[in-house]
Amino acid sequence: MNNFSNIKEISIVDENTAYPELPFLGITVPAGFPSPARDYIENSLNLNELLVSHPASTYFVRVEGFSMVDANILHDDILIVDRSLEIIDNQIVIAIIDGEIIVKRLKIKNNEYWLCPENKDYQAVKVETWMDFCIWGVVTWILHKAR
Repeated sequence: MNNFSNIKEISIVDENTAYPELPFLGITVPAGFPSPARDYIENSLNLNELLVSHPASTYFVRVEGFSMVDANILHDDILIVDRSLEIIDNQIVIAIIDGEIIVKRLKIKNNEYWLCPENKDYQAVKVETWMDFCIWGVVTWILHKAR
């Protein structure tokens, strides 16, 4: 088992695909005590508008592995990745390190870059100057089935 959650597949967002607007119940759903139900639909929800801010630079990637489970990124999840966003400390990113595409939390400490797992069974990797390394994009959404 390697130290990474690998990326299994990458797909580009098709700007021309018009996903249907779905009914949006304009209420919040309590996760604690129930409240009286309301039986009306307030609006519709366009998943393109909600999930994709920059279509030309947004990709879907599928995760393979378990190093990010404590960040709620599970094996076979789909991540939405925006390549146009500024890279900052503590973001979850898609990186390429020595030819391997991975998902990790980026930590920047004293001008050092670390790719950190979100699973105590894995170790962080310090990015060394001799490594072939780049940050490919920033994870903006995590999609998975309810379990």
